[in-house]
Amino acid sequence: MKQLPKFNSILIAVCVLIIVIGFALMAGEPSGATEYNPDIFSFRRITLGPMIALAGFVLMIVAILFPRKKQNEDSKNEQIL
Repeated sequence: MKQLPKFNSILIAVCVLIIVIGFALMAGEPSGATEYNPDIFSFRRITLGPMIALAGFVLMIVAILFPRKKQNEDSKNEQIL
């Protein structure tokens, strides 16, 4: 089983941070049974937070599938021949 290159691992860590920021933007005080909190329908919690979290998940897929550098493999093949 091959490991991901260091660059891919750094990209994955950045994506996890973006996802955490998106979920943090969605957090806040809830609306209880006794009082209504209109802040639960704010732009930050309904639109901005989910968009940032979704972008983090999409970038995570890109970070995992990001191609490895082939220069090292090509130079190793030339040395063998």
